[in-house]
Amino acid sequence: MDIVGVVVTAVWAMLPAYVPNNAAVLAGGGKPIDGGRTMGGRRILGDGKTWRGTVVGTAAGLALAVGLSALAPAVSDLVGVGLPEFPVVAGLGLAFGAMLGDIAASFLKRRTGRERGAAFPGLDQLDFVVGALACVWVLAPEWTAATFTTPVLLAVLVLTPLLHVVTNVVAYLLGLKDEPW
Repeated sequence: MDIVGVVVTAVWAMLPAYVPNNAAVLAGGGKPIDGGRTMGGRRILGDGKTWRGTVVGTAAGLALAVGLSALAPAVSDLVGVGLPEFPVVAGLGLAFGAMLGDIAASFLKRRTGRERGAAFPGLDQLDFVVGALACVWVLAPEWTAATFTTPVLLAVLVLTPLLHVVTNVVAYLLGLKDEPW
């Protein structure tokens, strides 16, 4: 597969993981997962991690995976790259895993004394990727191994931070986020 095919495959395969956190922001509000509880004098997760956001984000990512699967044959012909279809468990793993990765990052931020919205370079850009890939590997290991080849995985790790910064700046400029990271 050439470099364009690798990049197209990487973005396509990660779309169900890229969308959940954005959908969660749009869903906004709701009951915090930690219920306001603290650990060591700090919130466990904070108000930004809610049950509604987690459910809406996971559902959005899963719905996107189902839609992409239906479109995969036509888009593959159009772009000349054999794009993967998503078994339901793979879509669920990518979407829910992305949410879990973001929740884990919030936990780490609180433990290191960072407040909600504070930057944590590296973690902010890849937390959801690690969560998504770990979860999809558990739920659909054969699909994951066939889809996330070494070149595709490397493309994901390089492209995701770039895409993350661009989309967060756009969301900030549109007033959807309080900070541009």
